[in-house]
Amino acid sequence: MPVISASHEFDVSDLFVNLQPFFGRRLFLKVEGFNFAGSIKLKAAREMVAQAEAAGALGPGSTLVESSSGNMGVALALIAANRGFRFLCVTDTRCNAVTRRTMESLGAEVHVVTEPHESEGFLGARIRHVKALLADDAKKVWLNQYLSPGNWMAHYRTTAPAIARQFPDLSVLFVGAGTTGTLMGCARWFRERRPAVRIVAVDSVGSVTFGGPPATRHIPGLGTSVRPALLDESLVDAVVHVPEADTVRTCRELTRHGFSFGGSTGTAVTGALTWLDRHHGDTAGRAGEQVTAVTISPDLGERYMETVYHDDWVTQALGPDSLTPAADRRPARTGATAGLEPVSG
Repeated sequence: MPVISASHEFDVSDLFVNLQPFFGRRLFLKVEGFNFAGSIKLKAAREMVAQAEAAGALGPGSTLVESSSGNMGVALALIAANRGFRFLCVTDTRCNAVTRRTMESLGAEVHVVTEPHESEGFLGARIRHVKALLADDAKKVWLNQYLSPGNWMAHYRTTAPAIARQFPDLSVLFVGAGTTGTLMGCARWFRERRPAVRIVAVDSVGSVTFGGPPATRHIPGLGTSVRPALLDESLVDAVVHVPEADTVRTCRELTRHGFSFGGSTGTAVTGALTWLDRHHGDTAGRAGEQVTAVTISPDLGERYMETVYHDDWVTQALGPDSLTPAADRRPARTGATAGLEPVSG
């Protein structure tokens, strides 16, 4: 049992869930929610803060500023509390109340953007708000998770090697795409050391990350309304786009087996199953069993009780059909409900 003196020092890095008994595919889920920030974002937050301190950009009297849909904000609030910095998070109305209160309980100041930018959505509006804050105060420091190399380096150094150690026979890695820090860090590591592993990005329908048409998205975490500066599409073999209704169904199917995960996990698992179904077919069991696949769970489900796991919210945001159990709709998912596209280099 480890003994720590700083909350950000603890992180469970070697926990995987075997999803084959539930979904019939050799798919393993890397669980990243067991730390005091509650999500994978703690890794990137640690790395970005360390780089900013080493560069002299962050020091006594500084105020950290970051745009976040939720989890990065909590991670930075936790580190700021430990390191003695002030922290100001710029989020938007999709960030749930539990997450906002968690940041505030850690001493953060939270600004909620209520109106999206006309062409760049809530993310564009948040970034403009951050830039206005920086212009007013030279002591404010923007780590900029959308551009900072620390975002992807954290996963290059930790997440990808942990997966490779556990699964020497890995065939395909599915990674949800938000800022694309996790995706790029893992993709770079495997391209250099295990190039035969296929890298498949999982994105939300309505996200513009891989050139898709913008549309309203309700579940924070994956997807963007502004193309991420970190993204290098040459490192990605394919992309799966997942409708949010399928995200909800998969999250709820996992709870029926005793696992409560966040919205991004539902998207990532749905995308992985879509790709595996499309490439190996439900009738080709032997071929499917030969593939060892891993995807990543960024966080757990407790912050989504009022959204993904709340019937009224789901019905209002996504329609009553979204409450239909995933198992009853799997043939639809393997067909037209999720987009599967190769990525051109």
